[in-house]
Amino acid sequence: MPENNSQAKGANKIRIITNVLTTALKLWLRAQVSHVSQLEVDIKASDRQLLSGRIPWVSISASNTVYQGLHITRIQLVAENIQVNIGAVLKGQPLRLLAPVPVVGELLIDQKDLNSSLSSELLSTALNEVLVKLVPEHRLKSKPIAWQKIILENHRIILGAIVARSSENTPLEISLGLNLLSNHELRLSQIQVLENDSPLVETNDLYDIDLGSDVDMQELAVIPEQLICRGKINVNP
Repeated sequence: MPENNSQAKGANKIRIITNVLTTALKLWLRAQVSHVSQLEVDIKASDRQLLSGRIPWVSISASNTVYQGLHITRIQLVAENIQVNIGAVLKGQPLRLLAPVPVVGELLIDQKDLNSSLSSELLSTALNEVLVKLVPEHRLKSKPIAWQKIILENHRIILGAIVARSSENTPLEISLGLNLLSNHELRLSQIQVLENDSPLVETNDLYDIDLGSDVDMQELAVIPEQLICRGKINVNP
């Protein structure tokens, strides 16, 4: 009987640690985003691993998330080999990562949510960088650009913008093919840029965009009204 009591107490202690870690992880995740409507976290670890602050496997699912102004319809992540400050967490302090974490996941963004993200600095900066690649610099230099719409088709994206000029605002439309070139590069193709409905750029030249060494993309699907990404990224402390 004493042995059973000891085992029960040990199990209760681990459950408490698991609950504390799950709660702390949810709080940490919520602190990274400005909005999330649904968040689920599942932790798998042995007793010894939990007590040492090592979590070999965590699954995270979230929907209707807003990260730095970017609206994400649905996201599913699996993280492995996580090291956290378990001693501090058990004392009520915020969770903190102690080492980079490789995260594998799937991200889905509906066209509606993508358009809601146009005001975000993350997306507008990325679109501005694409525009600089496609349009001769002197045509848009020092001209404010307001992104208006994004339309998703099969392997193709249409972007609408307004370029502010001294005399009038000029509509701009960019149509381009988007595909995955490598695990960290995107390829733009079949590019057409219209200014006031008149062709400004029409080319079959290919433009490649490097996403950086922390990104390992396995799939990028552009389909009508949806953008789907699958791959791995390193999350740094």
